[in-house]
Amino acid sequence: MRALVLEKLYDWSKIPYQKFLKKNNAWNIKISTLLNYPKDTLGNGLGLFITKHNFELQDKLESHDVFHVLTNTGITVPEEVSMQFYLMGNGKRSLYLYSVVFLGLLLYPDYFKTFKKAYYRGSKALQFHQLDFLKMLHLPIQKIKTTFLIS
Repeated sequence: MRALVLEKLYDWSKIPYQKFLKKNNAWNIKISTLLNYPKDTLGNGLGLFITKHNFELQDKLESHDVFHVLTNTGITVPEEVSMQFYLMGNGKRSLYLYSVVFLGLLLYPDYFKTFKKAYYRGSKALQFHQLDFLKMLHLPIQKIKTTFLIS
C-alpha cells in the first residue's frame, strides 16, 4: 500500500515537474542508439538498464536512470527512496528530492538504516549529480565510478 501511495504521487507529479521545474534539455536519443555504444560504457549500460526494466527514456529526466546505473540501485520504491538519500548525501538539492526523502521516511521508517547508509555512501563520493551525462555516454562506467568514488 505504501509503495502504491508513492507511485501515484510520482505519476501525478511527473509531468508538471518535467514541464515547469526541469530546465535542462531533453536528450532526444533513442534506446537503440544507447545500445550501440561499446560494451561497458555509460551509454550501453543506460540502454541495457532501460531495456531490462522495460522503461522508456523520459524527456528531461534521463539523468535519473543514469543515477541508477552508476549507483547500482534497483527500482523498487524503497530503492528509489534510497537513491534519493544517496543523491542528497552527494549534494543534490531540489524540492522533488526533499519530497521523496520526507515521504520515504514517513512511509518507510523501517528502512531508516538503509537510507542512512545510502546518504553516507553518497557523501563519500565526489559530487557527480550535476554532470552532463549526455556528454559522458562514451565513457566506461567503471572509469566514471572510480573517478568520482561512486560505490
